[in-house]
Amino acid sequence: MTLDPDEQHDLRMTARGFFEKHSDEPAVRSTMESEEGFDRELWATMAEQLGLPALLIPEKFGGSGFGFAELQIVSEEMGRALLCAPFLSSAVLAAQSLLASGDDERCGQILPSIADGSLLAALAFTDQRGQFDSVDDCVRADEHGGRWRLNGRRMFVLDAASADVVLVAAASPQGPGLFAVDKRADGYRASALETLDMTRRQAHVDFNDVDAALIGEVGGADHYLRHAFNVALAALAAEQVGGARRVMEMSVEYAKIREQFGRPIGSFQAIKHKCADMLLEVESATSAAYAAGAALDTSSAEAALLASLAKSYCSEAYSHAAAETIQVHGGIGFTWEHPAHLYFRRAKSSEMLFGTPTYHRERILKELGL
Repeated sequence: MTLDPDEQHDLRMTARGFFEKHSDEPAVRSTMESEEGFDRELWATMAEQLGLPALLIPEKFGGSGFGFAELQIVSEEMGRALLCAPFLSSAVLAAQSLLASGDDERCGQILPSIADGSLLAALAFTDQRGQFDSVDDCVRADEHGGRWRLNGRRMFVLDAASADVVLVAAASPQGPGLFAVDKRADGYRASALETLDMTRRQAHVDFNDVDAALIGEVGGADHYLRHAFNVALAALAAEQVGGARRVMEMSVEYAKIREQFGRPIGSFQAIKHKCADMLLEVESATSAAYAAGAALDTSSAEAALLASLAKSYCSEAYSHAAAETIQVHGGIGFTWEHPAHLYFRRAKSSEMLFGTPTYHRERILKELGL
């Protein structure tokens, strides 16, 4: 289901108003320093009042059944507000990998609880560099007597320390598989990492002869995960657009009121050029991000190519805008008290998340057959 433009505007304004109320700067600072790194009460409110975790989940599994355009609108507003929440990990990555598997039994067991916010899921699938091409053997799965057991480690897993269920990509003698692991399982351990961006938590997850439930078919995991990966890239690109647009607005607002030599600094050519360059990059990033979402909505053969294009361009645009914002603000922009550094940290962390711009340019070339 896709909303018409007026309804999409209403969705954007509703999400923005909610995040401005519940994810303002004091709330972000308080939440990012908490033990879990997000507010479970706020997450429950997001599910009950706005239905955000249910956005992409089909109605038959308790979701809303919206399209990728709606996902990107919400992601953009989350990026604008620096929201601390497991949305990308649970409602996007985990949910999309489950849906791609076509395993209605597992989807029926897990997706309704993701949709209503009562269960948090994480997806452990990247390699030791935090990238994904295909399932490697960092985690191995073996079947004995009809039961699957996992051994190994996955690194840089979003929100794994808070997740109730972790979906794990693992190599097996029969081919790559996707498995569900309960956080209470013997031999499972999630170790939280200290990261540059305190608003988005990551963890290493270890498996020592851990019981796991197979999702879909053995041998199909590469397909499931490639789909979830592309969706996550498009959602992350939209989030980066939201952050980049907000720091640009902060720069323009400050340039209008900060005076040097008896006039606003926005009247100086150097500042004008910085703001103009940011505007150009933000608008171009918006086009790239939404092109990726449109390709996913139509199941285009170019979805992977456009997802990587959006991730590479939006990453660099956001990092550049965040750095220029600090420059426009001068000395105050470097201080812990100013929000500019929070956006800069999110921008640099997001630039590395799921692969650097260089990695995604290489992926584009592979998609083009070059």
